[in-house]
Amino acid sequence: MAEETSNYNAENIQVLEGMEAVRKRPAMYIGDTGERGYHHLVYEVVDNSIDEALAGYCTLIDVVINPDGSLTVKDNGRGIPVDMHPTQHRPAIEVVLTILHAGGKFDGSNYKVSGGLHGVGVSCVNALSEWMKVEVKRGGRLHHIEFSRGHVTKPLETLGECGEETGTTVTFFPDHTIFTCRKFKAPVLAARLRELAFLNKGVTIHFRDEEGDEEGRKFEETFHYEGGIDEFITYLNTNKSSISPVIHFEGQKECARLDGTYVVQAEVSMQYTDTYTTIEQTYCNNIRTIEGGTHLSGFRRALTATVKAYGERTKLIKEKELAALTGDDMREGLTVIVSVKVPQPQFEGQTKTKLGNGEVDGIVAGIVSDKLNTFFEENPAVAKVIIDKILLASRAREAARAARESTRRKGVMDGLSLPGKLRDCSERDPAKTELYLVEGDSAGGSACKGRNRATQAILPLRGKVLNVEKARVDRMLANAEIRTMITAIGCGFGEEWDISKARYHKIVIMTDADVDGAHIRTLLLTFFYRKMPELIEKGYVYLAQPPLYKVERKKKGEYVLTDGELTEKLLTLGLDDYEVKDASGTVLDAVRAKELMMLLAEIEETSKMVSGRGFDPAALLTDYAAQGSGASMLRKQFAALSGFGYKSSDWFGSNSPDANGLLVKLLDDVRAHGRQGLSVTRFKGLGEMDAAELYDTTMNPEKRHMLRVKLEDAVKADQMFTLLMGDEVEPRRKFIEDNALNVRNLDF
Repeated sequence: MAEETSNYNAENIQVLEGMEAVRKRPAMYIGDTGERGYHHLVYEVVDNSIDEALAGYCTLIDVVINPDGSLTVKDNGRGIPVDMHPTQHRPAIEVVLTILHAGGKFDGSNYKVSGGLHGVGVSCVNALSEWMKVEVKRGGRLHHIEFSRGHVTKPLETLGECGEETGTTVTFFPDHTIFTCRKFKAPVLAARLRELAFLNKGVTIHFRDEEGDEEGRKFEETFHYEGGIDEFITYLNTNKSSISPVIHFEGQKECARLDGTYVVQAEVSMQYTDTYTTIEQTYCNNIRTIEGGTHLSGFRRALTATVKAYGERTKLIKEKELAALTGDDMREGLTVIVSVKVPQPQFEGQTKTKLGNGEVDGIVAGIVSDKLNTFFEENPAVAKVIIDKILLASRAREAARAARESTRRKGVMDGLSLPGKLRDCSERDPAKTELYLVEGDSAGGSACKGRNRATQAILPLRGKVLNVEKARVDRMLANAEIRTMITAIGCGFGEEWDISKARYHKIVIMTDADVDGAHIRTLLLTFFYRKMPELIEKGYVYLAQPPLYKVERKKKGEYVLTDGELTEKLLTLGLDDYEVKDASGTVLDAVRAKELMMLLAEIEETSKMVSGRGFDPAALLTDYAAQGSGASMLRKQFAALSGFGYKSSDWFGSNSPDANGLLVKLLDDVRAHGRQGLSVTRFKGLGEMDAAELYDTTMNPEKRHMLRVKLEDAVKADQMFTLLMGDEVEPRRKFIEDNALNVRNLDF
C-alpha cells in the first residue's frame, strides 16, 4: 500500500480552471449528462431571457430547435453588454460566456431577482457545447461572437446597424462527446416553456421544432397567459370538476440584512376539485423547486391552521374532529401553485430542487393565513364545501388505517409476510431483481415455469385491478390485488412510503395483446402514477412487449412484435422475385422498392381508417378544409408517392372509388407472394405460449423487448390520466372521437 502512494505529491494535484472544470465534472453543474442535463442547457439560456423579463426589459422570447439539432434562443431584452470590461480588458460578453461566476446578477442593481445558475449557467452551456454563436443587438449595432467548448473561436465583431432593436440571440450545439443524449425533445422543452409563460404573465414565448421527431413530425406553439398562475391552475385542472373557484393571494414583505433591506414577493393560486389527488407545484424565481422547501412548508402550515381556526369558529368542524385533521386531509383534491421571488435565494443542491430561505416560510404563511381567512369570511358557502370535503377525507383516512396495516412488512428479508401468490426470486439485491405483474393465472403459470428463478419474481393478478382515479384510499386499500402489489413491492404506502425499500428495481407489467390487456395495463399505470409516482421517476416501471405473431418457414420460426413488422417482413420476402418500376418505367433498386411498398401499406391502412369513419379517401385528398379526419395524413403520404412518379389515380383506380388501382394490385400481389410457404400464428394471449416460448420471447434479458415508462411532461400525464380514467364522460368521448383515426390496433 505504501508503495502505491509513495508517488503522491504536489505534482499529482490538478487545478482545473474555468471551462475545463465544467467539462471534467459536468454533472456538478447541470445534474447529469443524459437527457435531463441535455435539456437543462436550454433552460439556462432561456432563464437569462426570463431574467430580462423579470427586470421589465423583455416581452418576447423565441426558442427554435434547428434542423441540424442545434438550438436557438432569441429575446428582445437589453442585450448582453459588449463594451470592454474594466478589469478583464476584453468585451463583457466574452467575460460572461467564458468565466464562471461572471454576470450582472450579483449586486442587485440590474436584476432584483434571477433564476439560472447565478453567473455559472450560460458559461456552463458554452463549455459543454461543441459550438456556440451569439448575436447581440445593442446601442444601434449588431454584434457577433463565436465559441467552441467554452473558448473564443471568432472574436467579437460588429456586423452592421440594427436601428433601435435590442436583444440577444444564442445558438448552440451540445457536445456529443460529453452527452449520452443526442436530440432535444419538443414535448420536454414545451412543458418548461409553457410553465415559464404561466409564471410570467404577459411574456410571449414562441417555440417551434424544425428538426422534427423520429417520425418527422414538427411542432410549433406560442405560450402567452395574461392570467398568470391563475390560468396555470385552470390548465392543471383540465378535465377535472372543481368545487371552488381559483383562489388567488399575493403580497410582499421587506426583510432586513446586514447590507440593507430586500423584498420577498409571494404569489399563490389554489383550487379544490372533486378528485382525490393533490398537485403542489412550487417555484422560486421561476425555478421549479421539485422538493418544495420553506415556501411550501409556509403554505401548508397556514392552510391547516386557517381551516381549523375558521371551522372551529363557525362550528363547521366539531371538537372531536378538529384534533384528528391532518395536513393530508386539508390537501386532498387541492391544486396549488406557490411562486416566490427572493433576491438572494438559498437552494439545496446546485440544480435547485429545494428552497432553504428560512424567512420565506413566515412570509408565505402570513400572506396565506390573512387572505385565505378573508376569503372564507366573504365566501362562506365555498368555505363549507371545502371543509366538508376535508372532513370526508379525514374519515376515509381513518377507515384506511386498518387496511394499511395489512400492507406493512416487517423487513425486506421477511418472506413470511409476502403474499402467498407471489412467486419470489432468490436474489436479494433489488438492483438485480425483476417483478412481473402478469394478467391471469394461466399466463402466471407459464411465467412461473419459464422464468429465471434467481432474479425474476412473478405476481399473477386476477381480473382488472381497481381504478384508483375514482377511489379514495380506504376503498383502494380494501382491494386485494392492490394490497398484494403494495406488499410485494415493499416500499410501503402513504406516510410510510420509502423508495429505498423497493424489493425490485424492475417492475414489469406483462398483459395480453388485446383490448382487455391494454385496459389492465392502463389501470396498473394509473395506480403507479397516482400512488407510487417515484417508481416511475426512478425508472423502475416497464412494459413487457410480447410478440403478436410467430412466423414459420421451412421449419424455422421467428417472432414478430407488431403488425408493422409483419407487413415489412411479408413485403421483403415478396420482393425477392419481383422487379418493381417507378411510373417512368425505371427499375427500382431493393431499397427504393421496399420504400415504395411500405408507403403503399401506409396508404392502405390510412384509407381503411378514413373509410371506416364514413369519409371518401379520394375526396379528402383535395378537400383542404378537412384536417381532423385523416386528410392531412393522406395528403402527406400521397405527396411521398409522387416522388416515385405515381398519382392517386394509380391507387384508387380510374373507373370508380371502389375499383382496385394499379398500386393496390401491386401491394396485394407482393404481400401474397411473401406469404407463400409461411405459417403465421397470431398470439391473442400470453397463456397461448408455453413456458419456454414466453421466456424466450418476453422474459429473456438477452432477447426481450421492454419499454421503460418515462415521465416527460407531468402536467400532460396528469391531464391524460384524469381524462381517460376519471368520472367526466364527455371529455373522454370527445377524445376518443378526435383520435379514432390514429388507432392502429383496435383489437390488438
